[in-house]
Amino acid sequence: MTDRSALQFEAPGFTVDECADGLCAYVDASPSPFHAVATSARMLDEAGFHRLEEAEEWAAERGRFYTVRGGSLVAWSTEHAAGPESPMRVVGAHTDSPNLRIKPRPDLARAGWQLLGVEVYGGALINTWLDRDLGLSGRVTLRDGDRLATRLVRIDDPLLRVSHLAIHLDRSIHDDGVKLNPQQHLAPHWGLGDEPGDFVGYIADQVAARPEDILGWDLMTHDLNPARRVGRDRDLVAAPRLDNLATSFAGTRALIAAVDVPPVQPTTQVIVLFDHEEVGSTSERGAGSQYFPAMVERITAQLGGDRQDMLRSLASTVIASGDMAHATHPNYAERHEPQHTIAMNGGPVLKVNNKLRYATDSVGAASFRAAGQQAGVPVQSFVVRSDLPCGSTVGPMTAASTGAITVDFGAPTLSMHSIRELAGSTDQAMYAACLAAFLSPEVTVG
Repeated sequence: MTDRSALQFEAPGFTVDECADGLCAYVDASPSPFHAVATSARMLDEAGFHRLEEAEEWAAERGRFYTVRGGSLVAWSTEHAAGPESPMRVVGAHTDSPNLRIKPRPDLARAGWQLLGVEVYGGALINTWLDRDLGLSGRVTLRDGDRLATRLVRIDDPLLRVSHLAIHLDRSIHDDGVKLNPQQHLAPHWGLGDEPGDFVGYIADQVAARPEDILGWDLMTHDLNPARRVGRDRDLVAAPRLDNLATSFAGTRALIAAVDVPPVQPTTQVIVLFDHEEVGSTSERGAGSQYFPAMVERITAQLGGDRQDMLRSLASTVIASGDMAHATHPNYAERHEPQHTIAMNGGPVLKVNNKLRYATDSVGAASFRAAGQQAGVPVQSFVVRSDLPCGSTVGPMTAASTGAITVDFGAPTLSMHSIRELAGSTDQAMYAACLAAFLSPEVTVG
């Protein structure tokens, strides 16, 4: 008899089907970081959040707000804060994923084929991008009269393809595996002809502009296969960009739920969705920038406080920095720490590393585990094998830039950085429920 207990988790507002299907819809709507931010913004709009522009003066008022900078977003509620010195509960995530991005002068022609020059973004498993129908998404910046304007681009036609070399022409693949040169082997073809195509002209048509008015772009390829519930019992989610749109979706859902649940201690509830995590976060909107510390200062000022109030707030703030976590792979179990098996649909995962590749310490871990207990959600623990290097995420740099207690966590995943990754259906409901409890805690720190 099939054990379906893993599919039976349910919390008010966080059913398995709603969260798993909601994640699929979120991923499908968000082929680029700019689209992910727009998708979260629509969810926040529907929940009564008010968008603020960074260049404007913010009135001293309480309420639900968010602001956007490119592919990054910060949203917060001050409805449950006693004053500017009240601590914050923050859930962090990132909106970008590894992919192939279009170069500034992309048009190529070779052997009767029209190609586009691309650059690998992030640590992609690049062989998974072969033989896929690829669309194009992101944003373009253009001249619109006497100003510069940005426009979202989303092309879901099967526009591009990177074709694998036939095995008949490379018999060594069985012994040596796939070896790809990013410069030589990854240029997608999008037409036939001895002359290069006209990429700028094509994009201009898509945004109803003149080619000479297209002045720049942040454009990337995306897989056209939709996110799907898979497996015999539909207990898994197969999708592109789960790293880290699963956390972006869960964090947005959690904030919307948490603002209606007063925490035991007056608290400002915040989510921050960063861009550029996959390439080091050193940009004007990445976690390595002053973007989030500046938002913390402005939120404090919105509550009528000054820098001393902000520092008092940060002294009791806890940040949960979310990225995906490695589930134990059944075909490569030896690559995992044997005492820390991570089960799919086993609940969110605390990520611990004593070399501080993750920011988690005992206080942060206890805060997160308490949220799991509050939500009725099991919490797992991940450490990498002692003889393998450990990856990292934005948790340590967020902790360093704010001085706040920070814990790194994730949701179990297989095939991380593949064009299509795998997660658990039930994990999505437990993920969001745990984060909602973290944002509106029943226990305090200190």
